[in-house]
Amino acid sequence: MTKVRLQKVLAQAGIASRRGAEEVIRQGRVVVNGIVVTELGVKVDPHADRITVDRVTIAMVESRVYLLLFKPRCCVTTARDPQGRKTVFDFVPDAGARLFPVGRLDFDAEGLLLLTNDGLLANRLQHPRYGVTKTYEVAAMGHPTPAALDRLRTGVMLEEGMTAPAEVTVIGSSPRSTRLRIVLHQGWNRQIKRMGEAVGHPVLSIKRVAFGPLKLGSLKPGGSRHLKSGEVELLYKLVHLDKEQRNADG
Repeated sequence: MTKVRLQKVLAQAGIASRRGAEEVIRQGRVVVNGIVVTELGVKVDPHADRITVDRVTIAMVESRVYLLLFKPRCCVTTARDPQGRKTVFDFVPDAGARLFPVGRLDFDAEGLLLLTNDGLLANRLQHPRYGVTKTYEVAAMGHPTPAALDRLRTGVMLEEGMTAPAEVTVIGSSPRSTRLRIVLHQGWNRQIKRMGEAVGHPVLSIKRVAFGPLKLGSLKPGGSRHLKSGEVELLYKLVHLDKEQRNADG
C-alpha cells in the first residue's frame, strides 16, 4: 500500500482533526514501530506499521467509499433477506469496504440509491433538518384533477401527519395512467404510494431519478459507479459539513 502522512492516518482513525493530529505528534504522544515520532511529514503504512497514541494502538478506519447504484425492481434495500429475495448488494461490486444504503427504496421501486461507509454523511443526508431533495418519476393510475395535484403539492394527511409541500409536475399520460415528476424534501415510509392512495390515484411504478445533486445519468438497472470527488464535496456542502469534520480529505 502507498504510504500516507501520519497525521492523516490519525485523523482517519478518529484521534483528532488533521490539525489536532499534528499537535498530538508534536507532543511526542505517537509511536510508530517502537519509535517516538515528533516531526510532521512522516509517512506510514497504516496496515503494516504499528501505530500507538498514548500507548494505545489505533484502529484503522476503512477508506471511505461512495457508490451510486441503479437499484433494479424486485430486490430489497438490505444486506440479507429472510425470504431469500435478491438484495441491492447482489448488484454491488466488491468495494473493499462494508457499505450500507443511504435511505431505502421499496422492493418494487427502482432508481438511484447511494451506498457508503461514511456514517457521518449518511446520517445528515437522511436527517429532516437538511431537507435533501429526492426526485421521482411516478406512474399513477388514472388522470389526477388539478385539485388532486394541488393536494399532492400542498400536503396530504397521512398517519404521521401532513406531508411537507412537494413539487409535482405532469410529464406524460396514457389512456389509463399519468406520469408525474415528484420532488420530496422528506422520506416517510412508502410516502409516495400512500400519497397517491390518499388522493385516489394509486401508484403503479416509482423510479428515483435524483438524490440531491446526484442523477442516474446513463446507468442501467443493476449498474453502479463510484462518485467523483466533486460530487462528494457537493454532498458535504449540502449538509453543512466541512473538511475538518470529514477527517479524510487528501
